[in-house]
Amino acid sequence: MFKFNYAVKLELDEPTGAYIVSCRDLPLMNSVGDSVDEALLEAADGIVTALSIEVDARRPIPYATDAEPGEYVVSVPVLVAMKAALHNAMIETGTRKAELARKLGQKGPQIDRLLDVEHSSKVETVELALHQLQRRVDLNVMRDDHIQ
Repeated sequence: MFKFNYAVKLELDEPTGAYIVSCRDLPLMNSVGDSVDEALLEAADGIVTALSIEVDARRPIPYATDAEPGEYVVSVPVLVAMKAALHNAMIETGTRKAELARKLGQKGPQIDRLLDVEHSSKVETVELALHQLQRRVDLNVMRDDHIQ
């Protein structure tokens, strides 16, 4: 099982009063917010952008590690996590875009959109692509006592 719920660290920048956000697992991720809540909201966007950079560079997306004391956990949208898992599965299995396109009966540009974490693909299509690579999606919905 692979996690895409990343631990982030917030640091208060005294001169500006802003919170600077960083992520151990995604060194390219950075964001900022005027409050803790805003910083965490911006962190989600920053994580998606960092994942997009990794996909564009054709590098494996790092999986999330457990949070350390003082860190916050930021979840990425389900579709983004599925696309990240698809990208990693393609790398792990040595599957090329053209091969996946043939398996799915799709054209190359459709596979590009399927891997674009900022494109709104159908969840079912991403799930089918994962299935073609011998992966399955196991969704967990948990109570979050930190949401008000």
